[in-house]
Amino acid sequence: MAALHLRRRAAAALACVAPKPQWLSTAARHGALGGEAGERSKSPWVQLPPFAPFDTAAAARAIARGGGGGGGGNGEGGAVADSTAIKWVRRCCPQLPTSLVQKLFRLRKVKKNVVTAETSSADVSAEQHRLKRVSAKDQLMPGDILFLPVNLKESSVAEKTKKFDNRNEIDFLRSLEIYKDEAIIVVNKPPGMPVQGGVGIKNSIDVLASMFEENSSEAPRLGTQQVLQRKYVALVIGTPTHPKGLLSAPLAKILLQDGKSERLTVRASSNAASVQDALTEYRVIESCPHGYTWLELFPRTGRKHQLRVHCAEVLGTPIVGDYKYGRQAHDNWMPLPLPRTIDEELLRRRKLPFGLVVGGGSIAEEQPQLHLHCKQMLNFVAPLPLHMRLSWEILKSVKI
Repeated sequence: MAALHLRRRAAAALACVAPKPQWLSTAARHGALGGEAGERSKSPWVQLPPFAPFDTAAAARAIARGGGGGGGGNGEGGAVADSTAIKWVRRCCPQLPTSLVQKLFRLRKVKKNVVTAETSSADVSAEQHRLKRVSAKDQLMPGDILFLPVNLKESSVAEKTKKFDNRNEIDFLRSLEIYKDEAIIVVNKPPGMPVQGGVGIKNSIDVLASMFEENSSEAPRLGTQQVLQRKYVALVIGTPTHPKGLLSAPLAKILLQDGKSERLTVRASSNAASVQDALTEYRVIESCPHGYTWLELFPRTGRKHQLRVHCAEVLGTPIVGDYKYGRQAHDNWMPLPLPRTIDEELLRRRKLPFGLVVGGGSIAEEQPQLHLHCKQMLNFVAPLPLHMRLSWEILKSVKI
């Protein structure tokens, strides 16, 4: 499930922990918004707020006290959870499409200047000639300040006015809408379609967002996921030791043997710059025969692959269909037989636009799909995908 914002007030209502847009007034002094100040300065850069790290310990204490910790990154003091350069830009500039932000980093258009608490705003302006390029995955330190090019407004308009003319694809995307009003569109993302773009990804919800509003002057933009309260449902292999709990396990990236791909893993210490704190609440829904368990997962931070790593490495119960983090558990995979009472509708396979396929991938097959689903976002609920519904019915029919 994904959320698309249609108006600025929707982002303001949802992103209650987002940095206040004080960078706009700073940008005006630096000439980013034009006008008299802009004529005097002619600066090519827009300054974002100084980076402030996320206090995981404070968030864990808040959750333990029953505060819930928000949807990701609203610990004590209001610090946020984004520690890489690209996440901080997206956090500060929710109005920019993710595809445009990625493009800015690819074109080396994002710069960084480290400013301490003792440095005045005048010093920042005087030292802009020392700005250095920053890459998307660079880790930020407290006080780091990022700068974006002034002309990104024109680039944003060009990105948002991208048109599509495939009626079949447009109708398919509209069929995914769970809720829509003048401020927000909630979409039940189909399995196999990523939320955000990336290397080798042609279609994603973020890239295709304009197809949801053909005649609007403002194309929808992807919601800030870290601030949305989310509940996931997962089918895992094995049973957690405790029926519920809070997982506080820092994550770090490691390079695989091929030297090109990477994965995340749990690190004992969060002191290193490359390690990111991650919080997940979990609850057992139901334990099933053959060692399967249905879980509810509540991410309190928005780390990449956070739920998958926490399930596999912390709980010791990898998610069904997760070959990246649960490969060993799938080495001796034995599919369960299909009961005769299964509804034939659950067994149908249909081809969809964008190369998607509905059906298949349940625990009755040699290669099951990933059994992880965003069931609820805020007050919106999305039905389980077909392969997870089929797995649910199969496990219900098995005799203990």
